[in-house]
Amino acid sequence: MGERLTRTTRRLAVGELQFRVLSSGPDAAGAPGPAYVIVHGIGTSHRYSARLHDELAAHSLVHSLDLPGFGGLPKPRFAPSVVQMAAALAEVLDRLEVSGAVLIGHSMGAQWVVEVAAQRPELARGVVAIGPVADDAHRSVAAQSLALAVDVLGEPPDVNVLVFGDYLRCGPSWFLREVRPMVAYPIEDRVAGLPMPFLVIRGADDPIAGTAWCRRLRDRAACGGLAVVSGSRHVVQHTAPRAVASAVRSLESIVASRAASLAARTALA
Repeated sequence: MGERLTRTTRRLAVGELQFRVLSSGPDAAGAPGPAYVIVHGIGTSHRYSARLHDELAAHSLVHSLDLPGFGGLPKPRFAPSVVQMAAALAEVLDRLEVSGAVLIGHSMGAQWVVEVAAQRPELARGVVAIGPVADDAHRSVAAQSLALAVDVLGEPPDVNVLVFGDYLRCGPSWFLREVRPMVAYPIEDRVAGLPMPFLVIRGADDPIAGTAWCRRLRDRAACGGLAVVSGSRHVVQHTAPRAVASAVRSLESIVASRAASLAARTALA
């Protein structure tokens, strides 16, 4: 028989920023592997990462977070910058007693988890950016909107139902207020300072996170990798959850290799 999974949902507030945390994992104590934290992108919620969440939760503890103003959560009176949101996210992880986790962010979520890792390196064993934004070759609201429209035309209907359902709950006003911090955030500079392994995952047909951009991000990292999933677009974690979960788990081999290399250098010193 397979291991039973425990599932919990809770709300946590950091000042006026309210978060929803959905957690699941093996019932038995001492689940193998690291904990995973999944953060959605702009306008969306945990729903479009539910398949990836379940794949990872079969063997490890997984927390999927809904951020303030998204997924039906109250909208704060101010639009937090990426730096402010990441600081609040870090406090949420502290309350969950999470440290040394693999932080996974999709689209704008990649910015938030990169910033968490930059601010609080002890919280992140590794960082995974799925379809990261915003490509520095077309870093403007207009260009990002066009890329999103192109992606929508090629995504399966069930993806668009999930995404547009969340967009409606978010509303255009809050979406537009958070677009500006997204476009302004220099993710490539923050990636360059990360001390932990960094993995980029993209769907091979993703028009938002292009090949050249993802390679540039990989190359800026001190310990970077890139995984490309064929037959998928921007919401690859929904359309190919097993392939994405496999790529995420491969980060552990990067962590192990890095640890062995550091140990060897220490022994020779």
